[in-house]
Amino acid sequence: MRTRRPVTLAAASAVALLGAGAMGVRTLIARQAALARRRIGKPLGEQALDADRVWRGKKHPGEPIDLLLLGDSIAAGLGAGHRRDTLGARLAKGISRSERRPVRLRTAAVVGSETSALAAQLAALPDGYRADAAVIVVGGNDVTHRVPASRSAEQLERVVLALRDGGVPVVVGTCPDLGTLRAIPQPLRALAARSSRQLASAQAVAVHRAGGRVVALARAVGPVFAERPDEMFSVDRFHPSALGYRRTAEALLPAVLAALETSRPPVDPVPERVRRADGVPNS
Repeated sequence: MRTRRPVTLAAASAVALLGAGAMGVRTLIARQAALARRRIGKPLGEQALDADRVWRGKKHPGEPIDLLLLGDSIAAGLGAGHRRDTLGARLAKGISRSERRPVRLRTAAVVGSETSALAAQLAALPDGYRADAAVIVVGGNDVTHRVPASRSAEQLERVVLALRDGGVPVVVGTCPDLGTLRAIPQPLRALAARSSRQLASAQAVAVHRAGGRVVALARAVGPVFAERPDEMFSVDRFHPSALGYRRTAEALLPAVLAALETSRPPVDPVPERVRRADGVPNS
């Protein structure tokens, strides 16, 4: 007797799509996309909580570090029940604890944004504003709106280059794994997962080329979102919950701290006035 090999979800989805034919595929995907939109709905609205303020951790003194958030609804923090639970606030508090300085958060991210909106978010910043670090999370809407990965990656690269040319270190959380979204039925979910991986890969190449740092969110937090969806997702089963944002911020924080460290000017161990007083020659 021949042993039956297990059929993977992706393989089963591919077989279903091949059997449906080209017209059937488009009809099936359109129906499933409509079903997913009905399941998810907009119980959270389209406006994230305003978390922009100076976060001081344990009342750390000093000049604030300026943190900029660009991107989509995840960067904006949609789904958090309190402003302290948004992604920006979580990152700001983590930076403040580590650096022992206050952090001034500015969120330019807009709910529903695709990568093409990043340039406008950057252009809308006040004249003279310069962040000490920028964090970008974007890509999910590009996948759901079927934007080619190459186009999205090029748009992201241009924005990262603009920030880096201004001396701002950049950390990009690449496209999350949309395959973790239970509200999306199969085989559409398998296609979304594949598209997410393709976009994340293209984003990583583009960001590295532009001089930014990359955190692969699908790998860093995707498994826990898949294993614990009731805890990690908010009520719409699409955006992170407070716990989901905490885990996402924990994944991003080491890269943000490393970016801040490398962006600091070198510290002169012997101040000029001390050199003159002690007769130490200038080097």
